[in-house]
Amino acid sequence: MAKSTPATLALQKAGAAFALHEYDYDPNAERIGMQAAEALGIEPQRLLKTLMARAGDKVVCVLAPSDREVNLKKLAAAAGAKSAAMLGAAEAERITGYHVGGISPFGQKKRVPVFIEQSTLTFARLVLNGGQRGLQVELTPVDLMKVLGATAAELC
Repeated sequence: MAKSTPATLALQKAGAAFALHEYDYDPNAERIGMQAAEALGIEPQRLLKTLMARAGDKVVCVLAPSDREVNLKKLAAAAGAKSAAMLGAAEAERITGYHVGGISPFGQKKRVPVFIEQSTLTFARLVLNGGQRGLQVELTPVDLMKVLGATAAELC
């Protein structure tokens, strides 16, 4: 497995300290984030899934605990939009440059606003997709917020 992805390169370029975690990706898993958390032995609350959505007329990236669902009304409010909806897989892949199951908030083809579930910021370290299936990156919430310029909000 390649350890260098657009996500890891973006983190290196930003000077963020991070650790890599590899696991056996299961393409048939019902919930990819939960499968990753279980495979790595990480609490699902601190392993964040990366979702792509449309809030009003703009595309946004959403980071939420792998064991929770995003409330679209709360996302719309956080983004200053009237409504929000998740993007389909093909559109998410086209916009990010990543395959579903390997979408990372770091190093996407097009930079979009990032929203993170605020309750996750209490953890010392968070785990997110590293830009390919079966690869996760672990870093501090401070570095995550700095690199992404993310907005914390109640989303779940």
